[in-house]
Amino acid sequence: MANPVLNENIFRKQGIAYSNTGVMTVGGTAVKTLLLLFMVVAGAAYTWKVYYAAANPAAISGWMIGGLLVAAILGIVISFKPKTAQFLSPIYAAGEGLALGGISAVINEQFALTYPNIVVHAVALTLVTALVMYTVYASGIIKVNGTFMKVLSIALISILVFYLGSWIVSLFGVNLSMLHNNSPLSIGISLVIVAVAAFSLLMDYEFIRQASYSGAPKYMEWYGAFGLTVTLVWLYLELLKLLAKFSSRD
Repeated sequence: MANPVLNENIFRKQGIAYSNTGVMTVGGTAVKTLLLLFMVVAGAAYTWKVYYAAANPAAISGWMIGGLLVAAILGIVISFKPKTAQFLSPIYAAGEGLALGGISAVINEQFALTYPNIVVHAVALTLVTALVMYTVYASGIIKVNGTFMKVLSIALISILVFYLGSWIVSLFGVNLSMLHNNSPLSIGISLVIVAVAAFSLLMDYEFIRQASYSGAPKYMEWYGAFGLTVTLVWLYLELLKLLAKFSSRD
C-alpha cells in the first residue's frame, strides 16, 4: 500500500560512506528505479499472458498469491534491512509484478466492454502523475519540509488504519460495500487516497535527494529505488480502482 520505507532517519542509520564502493547518487537511483520497474512489467506481462492464454483463467491464482507473498515478505525484510535491497529488490519487483499483472488482467476483462482501455489509462495516469509531481518538487512549488512530512505521515497512517479496519470489520460479516463500491462516498475516499499516494512521491524524491547529498552508501540507491517503486505500484492500483469505480457508474 503506502510507502513507509523512505524516511530521513533510514540513511542516517547507514552512516556516511566514503569507501571504494562509492556513494549514492540521484542518477544511479533513477537507473535502478527503471530496472525495478522493468522487473515489475516483466512479471505483470507473464501473468497477463497466462490469464488470456489459459483455458481456465483461474490458473493465474497461484502466480498471483505466490508473487504477493514473496513481495510482502521481501518488502518487510528490505524495509528493516536496507542493505539487502541490492539483492532482494529485483525479486520483490518481479513478485509484485506477478500479482499486479493478474489483478490488471481480471479488471481489464471485467471492463472489456464498458472501458476497454482501463489498464492502459491507469498506467498512463501513473506515469503522468509521477512526472507532474517531480516537476512540482523540482520547481519548489511545494516545500517538502517538516510540516509537510508530518501531515502526510498522518494521512498515510489514517489510510493504513482504514484498510486494516475495513478488513477486520469485514471478518465479522459487517457490510462495508458503500466504502468500496461505486458510491459517491467510495469514489471520494479513492480520490483522497490517490492524492495522498501522489504526494507521497514528493517524500520519495526528497529522501533520494537528501540521501545522495549526504553521501549515503552506494547500496542505498537500490533502497531508494525500492521505495519509489512501492509508491508507484500503490498509485497505479489506486488509480485502477478509481477508474473502475467511475466506469461502473455508467
